[in-house]
Formats: sequence, C-alpha cells, structure tokens
Amino acid sequence: MAQPGDGSRFLVQQRLPGGSRALLWEFPGGKVEAGESDEAALARECREELDVELEVGRRLWEGRHTYPDLTVELVLYAARLVSGEPRPLGAHALRFLTPAEMTALPFCEADIPLLDDLVAGRMELSR
Repeated sequence: MAQPGDGSRFLVQQRLPGGSRALLWEFPGGKVEAGESDEAALARECREELDVELEVGRRLWEGRHTYPDLTVELVLYAARLVSGEPRPLGAHALRFLTPAEMTALPFCEADIPLLDDLVAGRMELSR
C-alpha cells in the first residue's frame, strides 16, 4: 500500500518478536483461506492486522520462496486505502518507506526479490 499523496513510499511492517522470522520486515498480507481469492485475502488481512479498508487493484508482481519450514507465494497488488489509518495490530511496527530506505532494514528472505525489483524500477506501479 502506497502512502496517500506519495506514490514512492510503501507500507512495510516489522514482524512480532518471538515468532518465526521475528522482528524482520515484510510487506503486509497473509494467508489465503480456502475459497478466498488473493484480493479478498489481502483486504481481509489488512482489515484484521492494520485496521484499514482497501480497494485492491491489479496484480503487479509475484514470486515464490521456500524456507526450511514452509513455502510462500508472494503477490503484490496495487491497493488504495479506502478508510482507516494503519495501526500495527498484528505487527511490531509499521513504516511508510521508499524502496531505497527499505534496503537499510532486515527483510524476510521471501521479500528480497520484490524489494530488489522495486529498487531497480522494474515494475509499473501506476493503478
């Protein structure tokens, strides 16, 4: 999710301490439940973990990463904040950052290819 009025900053969250990949940074989202579309899952996860309502747009990027304990499929969507102010209900911290600023933070391994593509400008981000 890009910060309103500033298309160059994106919302990232720091994972909670004590769990897997504790305190690493990632792009918000979560698991897709049975019978749920990717877009619906993103809207639900952001409602539950950030207390915001989104309008989910087109798919911008996708990738897959295998950790020793699980395989994740990451999909980046254009999204617009419809209501609410992001709050870290399911995260340790939230920040709106440019891709260059994100490179200074420790990110989850699965998010690194996405971050690399954002930094290199290899994605068309307009809705």
